[in-house]
Amino acid sequence: MKLLEEGVPLAELSIERIARTAGVGKAAIYRRWSGKEELFVDVVRTAEPPDPVLPGTSMRDDLVVLLESLRQRGLVRRTSAILHNVHAQMKSSPKIWCAYHDAAIAPRRRVGIEVLRRGRDNGELRADVDLELVNDMLVGPMLVRTFMRPDADLPEGLSEQIVDTILEGLRPVSSPPVSSPTP
Repeated sequence: MKLLEEGVPLAELSIERIARTAGVGKAAIYRRWSGKEELFVDVVRTAEPPDPVLPGTSMRDDLVVLLESLRQRGLVRRTSAILHNVHAQMKSSPKIWCAYHDAAIAPRRRVGIEVLRRGRDNGELRADVDLELVNDMLVGPMLVRTFMRPDADLPEGLSEQIVDTILEGLRPVSSPPVSSPTP
């Protein structure tokens, strides 16, 4: 973290340099992490807010908690020069991006899809929807505001607004749509 705070580019980080900065031998680093990529991902994950505990009361409530966690991550990323810099550098390293994706993004995505699956099974969501697509529809607006529009607001209540707007169109209907008579 100290090296990142000093602005050392990711490409210049090495296990040897990290060990020297930490005042330990390389073996001490390798006992805990298999390489620079795993260590880097662990440092980034430590700097982010922890993953939330879901209330489990309803699909909607769980989705709001998941999106709120994403909103909080966006706020931290915006206020943390280190995380902003690290995420930009991480995108230039496919190996580190893949390690971060596997360790952080994919597990969160699986949780979201499981929440949607449970909601579909409980009748809170139409049975005919593509859960992967719905997950993208829920997460997409928050990611756009965080990464593509850093000037856009991430206000309190945004998570609820996104979830409620999307679920309104995806809720089950009690009766089939009325078809218009054919002439």
